Amino acid sequence: MAKFAVTDPATSAVVGTVEDLSPEQAAAQVGAAQAAFEQWREASPRHRAEVLMRAYEGMHAQKERLRDLIVAENGKSQVDAAAEVNYAAEFFRWYAEEAVRPAGDYAPAPAGGVRNVVTRHPVGVAVLITPWNFPAAMATRKIGPALAAGCAVLLKPAAETPLTALAVAEILSEAGAPEGLVQIATTTDSGGVVSAWLADERVRKLSFTGSTRVGRILLGQCAERVVNTSMELGGNAPFIVTEDADLDAAVAGAMVAKFRNGGQACTAANRFYVHEAVAEEFTAKFGVAIEALNVGDAAEGAEIGPVISAQAAVGIRELIDGAVAEGAEVAHRAELPQGLAETFVAPQLLTGVPGEAAILREEIFGPVAPVVTWNEEQEVIAQANAAEVGLASYVYAGGLKRAMRIGERLEAGMVGINRGIVSDPSAPFGGVKQAGIGREGGSFGMEEFTEPQYLAVDWS
Repeated sequence: MAKFAVTDPATSAVVGTVEDLSPEQAAAQVGAAQAAFEQWREASPRHRAEVLMRAYEGMHAQKERLRDLIVAENGKSQVDAAAEVNYAAEFFRWYAEEAVRPAGDYAPAPAGGVRNVVTRHPVGVAVLITPWNFPAAMATRKIGPALAAGCAVLLKPAAETPLTALAVAEILSEAGAPEGLVQIATTTDSGGVVSAWLADERVRKLSFTGSTRVGRILLGQCAERVVNTSMELGGNAPFIVTEDADLDAAVAGAMVAKFRNGGQACTAANRFYVHEAVAEEFTAKFGVAIEALNVGDAAEGAEIGPVISAQAAVGIRELIDGAVAEGAEVAHRAELPQGLAETFVAPQLLTGVPGEAAILREEIFGPVAPVVTWNEEQEVIAQANAAEVGLASYVYAGGLKRAMRIGERLEAGMVGINRGIVSDPSAPFGGVKQAGIGREGGSFGMEEFTEPQYLAVDWS
């Protein structure tokens, strides 16, 4: 069988090899998934919960191994990788608890003589597609609710980071997941593999996390058979700081919202809108924190590792150069040690960024913070809402009432109020406009893998 190499983005060293499945080989996985689904859907909610809880415990038992895999194939810092393992495991624990609380309803019909019973059934074989930036968490955020609902899954991880997904599947197998229930397709032919799956009438669900561009293509493919679809797509999060905000707290939140995983997160703060009355002080404090960041190989303990590829680094540098050409200035910059690979981009802060600069319209997906000043609340809300995607937003304000008022007017699925992190397994994760369809996390996540059925019961 063909194989492909997985490399460390910090050094280009090969860290593993995996099978390179063809579309024909991937298509053969559907039959095994369907057979496993027929068995798993009949399992009691308690049994499903116990499997997921054992998987949660298994991830913690192997947390160092998983952390090191993430560092090796993704390049993020050891601290970020360890945090991801904890976060990823929580989806198994949360959905172990949700599995025994399936939704339903019972009520008399208004006209009388009939009882309306509503129950939920697992949707069936689900195709899951995950990106490279959170190789553990993106997998468990989809697998957890799918298994809790009674579905079987076919997971296609990113070709850059397949090792973590394979390790998670191994942990699920050890936890008692039946053979064929969780199958991984490692491949360099993503389009061919996914198309082969979606063409099979036994595949009833697609859950995709990735770019809006690819999401549009997949929605078109799903339309052919009207496949149940969930999409978590691009982000362009604004980070708003008012004149009465606690600036030390805002800077601490900005460091997390911008530089977690080196800025390579769909929820990353992409545009900083700071009130002109505090812009100088905020920028100075934020700049000092950025300059203190330690950049280098994450395996050696650096806080900021490489971006995922040389091509990604080129794109980030082009955005910076374009912003400078439009009038922005690189006001603060972390030191980039000599001898690092071209995949490393220095964390930096841009000031004087024009309101129409391209860097504000594009998802940077890297360690760059462009700052724009404002003085009218209506103006900043309009600027924040100007993006075609609305995934996450952040607001730092001195008064909670004002922060909530601004937050509720932002066109975003998630808003961090005086907080630099919005992700939580117990809460609905997703966006509005072209940021996606549906939600992951919380009770919403399990509903995405079920179909409601209504039974009209004669009561005459």
